[in-house]
Amino acid sequence: MLLCIDANTWNKYMNHNEFGSTGSGDIDTSKVVKADADGCISGASGASLVINTSWKNPSGEWHVGYKLVYELFTEKLTSRLKQHIKVEDAKLKKAREDLQHRLDLLRKQSESYNDKGPAIDAVVWYDGEVWRVALDTQSLEDDPDCGKLADFVPLTNYRTERKYGVFSKLDACSFVANVYNDGNVLSIVTDSSPHGTHVAGIASAFHPEEPLLNGVAPGAQLISCKIGDSRLGSMETGTGLTRALIAAVEHKCDLINMSYGEPTLLPDYGRFVDLVNEVVSKHRLIFVSSAGNSGPALTTVGAPGGTSSSIIGVGAYVSPAMAAGAHCVVEPPSEGLEYTWSSRGPTADGDLGVCVSAPGGAIAPVPTWTLQRRMLMNGTSMASPSACGGIALLISAMKAEGIPVSPFSVRKALENTSVPIGDSPEDKLSTGQGLMQVDKCYEYIQKSQNFPCVWYQINIKQSGKTNPSSRGIYLREANVCRQSTEWTVQVDPKFHEDAHKLEELVVFEECIELHSSDRTVVKAPEYLMLTHNGRTFNIFVDPTNLCDGLHYYEVYGIDCKAPWRGPLFRIPITITKPVAVTNRPPQVSFSKMIFQPGHIERKYIEVPQGASWVEATMNTSSFDTARRFFVDTVQICPLQRPIKWRNVITFSSPGAKSFIFSVVGGQTLELVIAQFWSSGIGSHETTSVDLKILFHGVKVNQEEIVLDGSEAPVRIEAEALLASEKLAPVAILNKMRVPYRPIDAKISALSTDRDKLPSGKQILALTLIYKVKLEDGAEIKPQIPFLNGRIYDTKFESQFYMISNSNKQVYSSGDVYPNSTKLPKGEYNLQLYVRHDSLQILEKMKQLVLFIERNLEEKDIIRLSFFSQPDGPLMGNGSFKSSTLIPGIKEGFYLGPPPKDKLPKNSLQGSVLVGSISYGKLSFSSQGEHKNPEKHPVSHRISYIVPPNKIDEDKGKNSSLSSKKTVSERLEEEIKYPKYTPLLAKILEGLVSRSNITDKIHHDEEVIDAANEVIDSIDRDELAKFFALKNDPEDEEAEKIKKKMESTRDQLAEALYQKGIALAEIESLKVASAATEDTKQDGQKTDEQSKDDSIHPDLFEQNFKELKKWVDVKCSKYGILLVTNERRSQRLGTALKVLNEIIQDDGEPAKKKLYELKLSLLEEIEWTHLATYERQWMLVRFPPTLPLF
Repeated sequence: MLLCIDANTWNKYMNHNEFGSTGSGDIDTSKVVKADADGCISGASGASLVINTSWKNPSGEWHVGYKLVYELFTEKLTSRLKQHIKVEDAKLKKAREDLQHRLDLLRKQSESYNDKGPAIDAVVWYDGEVWRVALDTQSLEDDPDCGKLADFVPLTNYRTERKYGVFSKLDACSFVANVYNDGNVLSIVTDSSPHGTHVAGIASAFHPEEPLLNGVAPGAQLISCKIGDSRLGSMETGTGLTRALIAAVEHKCDLINMSYGEPTLLPDYGRFVDLVNEVVSKHRLIFVSSAGNSGPALTTVGAPGGTSSSIIGVGAYVSPAMAAGAHCVVEPPSEGLEYTWSSRGPTADGDLGVCVSAPGGAIAPVPTWTLQRRMLMNGTSMASPSACGGIALLISAMKAEGIPVSPFSVRKALENTSVPIGDSPEDKLSTGQGLMQVDKCYEYIQKSQNFPCVWYQINIKQSGKTNPSSRGIYLREANVCRQSTEWTVQVDPKFHEDAHKLEELVVFEECIELHSSDRTVVKAPEYLMLTHNGRTFNIFVDPTNLCDGLHYYEVYGIDCKAPWRGPLFRIPITITKPVAVTNRPPQVSFSKMIFQPGHIERKYIEVPQGASWVEATMNTSSFDTARRFFVDTVQICPLQRPIKWRNVITFSSPGAKSFIFSVVGGQTLELVIAQFWSSGIGSHETTSVDLKILFHGVKVNQEEIVLDGSEAPVRIEAEALLASEKLAPVAILNKMRVPYRPIDAKISALSTDRDKLPSGKQILALTLIYKVKLEDGAEIKPQIPFLNGRIYDTKFESQFYMISNSNKQVYSSGDVYPNSTKLPKGEYNLQLYVRHDSLQILEKMKQLVLFIERNLEEKDIIRLSFFSQPDGPLMGNGSFKSSTLIPGIKEGFYLGPPPKDKLPKNSLQGSVLVGSISYGKLSFSSQGEHKNPEKHPVSHRISYIVPPNKIDEDKGKNSSLSSKKTVSERLEEEIKYPKYTPLLAKILEGLVSRSNITDKIHHDEEVIDAANEVIDSIDRDELAKFFALKNDPEDEEAEKIKKKMESTRDQLAEALYQKGIALAEIESLKVASAATEDTKQDGQKTDEQSKDDSIHPDLFEQNFKELKKWVDVKCSKYGILLVTNERRSQRLGTALKVLNEIIQDDGEPAKKKLYELKLSLLEEIEWTHLATYERQWMLVRFPPTLPLF
C-alpha cells in the first residue's frame, strides 16, 4: 500500500480516500442493459437481478459486469472461506447399472476440486449526479434472502461520500468502489494483505477512547493507494506505482509513505525514480520509504527507498521497551539497536543508503477479515510509516505557524537532529544519521525557516576516469585500496521548480567550510564559495595505511555564518579493505569470534583469481541455549544486482555445519556472520565461532556454450589455477525456448481518469498479441528478455501479460517476474501490455521478441556426453568421464551434441534447448546432487539450436490422382451422378452449418432426410465386405481403393451421427413442448406417446446401433451420441463419465455446449452441489470478455 498523507487536519477520526492503482480489482462494465417490465435486468454472470425501484437512474441504462470474488480476496482469506465451503456428500439411493461410474465421478470430483469462488454481479449507473455501484452478493451468503442486489446500499466513488461495503458476514472483507471511463470500468478495491492496514495504523490510527492505541500522527487524513496487485499475490506493479503518484499529486498530499521495495540493477535510476523526482521537486511532496529487509550485509538497501536521492530511506530500530513489550523477550537488550535483517548501505554508487532509523515493529490494526483487531509485524515496512507519522506531526505544526513546507528543509532537519545509534562511524551505514527526533527536528525547522529551501546534489567522478558519476565514494576492491585516488566533486544547489529566479536563485550565495572526519585518510579543501550554479572541488582518499576491514568517513559542508545548521551536505566515503588469500591451497580461517545477541562480524576477503565457489565450515562452542545466525555474503559487479547469498543457521547445541556458495574471482567478498538480535537473549553466555573457508575453482575457456545444431562437438579447455580439482563435467538440457513475434500490435491512449501524468502527458498502452501452440500439455514460462526482472531500474512504466485460450479463459498472468504455468494441449493467445507516454518508443516495440520457455518432462531431459576425441559423438568411442586438474596444466575435452532421436518430438526449427553445465566436483554433495548441474553452486548456461527436420522422402509419393482434376471436372462428375455420395454429404454439411434457425423441428427433419439420402447412397454390405479383407500396402491401386472406401465410411458415419443428433433434438423439443401443457393434457399425450412408441420403433436406438458398426462411439467425435444414448437409458453416471472423457481427450478447448450438457446431466441426477460448482466454473471457462489489464 502506498500511503499518501494530508497533514492539514487533526483531531478527527482517521479518514481515507482509497484507490486501486494496480487494476487487479477492475471490472469491465461496458455492457449496457435495460430493465424489463418486471424491473429485472440480466447480469453479466447470467443471473437475473431485481433492481431496487428507489434507485434513481434517469437514462434507464445499467452497466453490468461480474467478478469471481476470490480474485479480490487475499490468499489467506480465500483459504479460510474454502474451509467453510465444503463439497457435500451425494445421496445415492438407487442401485442402478451405472452406480460405480457415479461413485468414481464423485471420487474424482473430490480429488480435483478447485474452488474458483462464487461470482458477484456488479451494476453501475449514473443517477444524474454521480455514478452509482451496486453488487449482488447472494452467492456469498448462507441465507438465500441476504445479499440481493435490490437490498444493496449503493456506493459511489469513495472520495465523494467516503462509504464502503462488506461482501458478507462470512468473509468480513470490506471494499470501496471507484467508477472510471464513463461507467465502463468499475474498480473494486480490497486488501492484497494485512500489510497496508498495519502500516496505515502505525502512521495515523486514532482511538480517542484508547489513546495508547493511537498511531504516531492520530487523525491524519489518508489516501490509500493499492500498489500490490492481487493477481500477483501482492507484488507491486509499475501501473500501480504511477497511478498512486498521480493520485497523490491530484489530492494535494503532503507526504507519501511506501513500504515496498526490492533489489535494483542501477541505483537512483528508472521511470519511477524520474516521476518521484518530479513529485518532490515540483509538487513539494515528502516521500518516505522502507530501506529493505535484506541485511545485515552492506549494499543491501532496496529500491526505491534506499537507493533514490529524492526519497527518505528508513532503517528499522528496536528499542529495549519495544523488545520487552512487543516481542515479549525474556530480557530486553540494554540499549537500542538496528534489527539484524534491516538493510544496510552504501548503495552501489556510494550513497549512504539509509537516511534515518525509526521503530521497526508494532502491534497495530489489521483488517477485520483476519479475525483479529491487531497484530505484531516488524520490518522496515513498519519503520517507514513510523517516520512518516513523525514527519506528519512536523508538517502540521509548520502549517499552523505558516512555515513553508519543503522536502529539502524537512529532510535536512531530520538528518541533523537524529540521535546516532552505535558508537562507530561505520554504524551510519546501518542506521543512517540515527534515530529521528521529532521535537528536536521541529525546533531546528523553526530556527532555520528563513534559510533557502535547497537540496545539494552531489556528483562525483574519479579524476582521469570516464566512469559514470556517483553520489559517494565506495572503495571496495583490493586494487583501489592499495593506492591513493583523487576525486572531483560537483555540488549543485537544487531549488524547487517554482523558485523565483531573481529572489531566490540570483541572491543565493553560501560560504561553506569543508570538514573531513579523518584528514589522515580523506583530504578536502577548507572552504567553498557556493552559488546557485554549483561548484566543483577535489578530494584525496588514501587507504594505503588502513588495516583490513570496514572503514567509513565523511566530507561535509558547514555554513560558516550559521554552523548550528549542521552539515548542509555530506559526501560518504566507504572503504572495505579485503584480506588477501596467499596460502595454497587457498583458504582463510577466522577463529574465536565471540558473539552476543545482535553482534555482527564483517570479514572482507579478496577472492583469488580462478576461484568460483567456496566450501565453508562453521564451528560453534561455549553456549547453552539455541543460537540463530545469519550468514550472508555479498559481491558487487558492474551493471549487476549485488550478488547475495544467505543462509540462516540454527545451532541447538555446539557443533559444526558446512555450506557451499558461489563467488566471483578477483572481487571483494563481504562475509557477514550475525547472531540474531533476540537469539540467546535470556542467556548470559557468549558464543564462540570458528569459520574455515576453502576456495575452489575450475576455469574454462568459454562459460556459456552454444551448440549450433550440427553434429560437431564443442571443445572445452579447463584448468585449475589455485589447487588440484576433480574435473567431473555434467551437462543437461531440460528446457526448450521457442521465439515468437507478435501477430498484432495496437497502441491506444488510456483514460484520463487515472492515467494522465501530473505534467499533463497522457500515458499510452501498447498491446501485443502472440499466438502460441502446444502439441502436448506442458509447463511453460513466457520470457521477455528486454523487460523482465526490472521494476524500478527500467525506463518503462510497466508490463503485464495474460495467457488465454479461444474461449477467453485466462490460465495465467504476470509481469516482470513471469510464472511457470501448466497448460494443456492447444492454442493460446498471449497478450502483452506495455505502458509509456512516448509514442515513438512504443512504436519501436511493436515487433518485440518473446520466448516461451517450456520445462521438459523428466523422461525427456537430455543428458549430454563428453568425449576425449572430436569424432567421439559419431563414432561412439572415447568417452570422457572425469580427471584431476593440476595447477598450471590445462586439459581439453569435447561436449557432444544431443542425439537427434533424443530431441523432444515437438521441437521446432529455430527453437533452443537450454540447460546447465558444471565442471568441478563438490566435497559436500551427495551422488544424486552431482548428476544435476543446477544444484552445483557454479553452473553455466548451455544452449542447443534445433536444426531443420530431416526431409520426408515419401512425401508426395502417394498423392491422390483426383487432386489433379480441375474444379470444373470434379463438379461435372458430382452433378453427373445424382446419388453421388460426396455431393449428398456436402448438401448435409450445408444444412448442418445453417444458423439463425426459427423452426428447429423442421430443420432437424430436413437434416434427417439429407442424412438418409447419404446413407441410402452407400452399399453398406459392399463396404463391410471390403473392410473385412486385408489389403496389400505395396499395391498402389489397392491403396487408392482403400482411401476411397475410408472416405465413404467417414461420410456414412457423419450422416448417421448428424441423424442421431437431429433425432435426439426433436425428441427433446417435443418433451419440452409437452411440459408446457396442463397436467391432464400432458397425461393424455404421454399415454398417446407410449402407444406410438409401441407401434413405431425407436429410431434413435436403431440409428445408434448402426453407427456402432462403423466407428468407435467412445471417441470424442461421436461421443455425444453415446452420452445421449446413456442418458435416454437413464444411465446418467455412465453418460457423465463418457462426457468427461470427451472433454478431457479433446485437443482443442472444450466447446461451451459440452459443459452445458454436463451441467444439465448434473441437475438431472440431482447433484446440486456439483451443479453449482460447474456453474461457477462456466464463468471461468467461458468469460464473455477478457479481463482488463
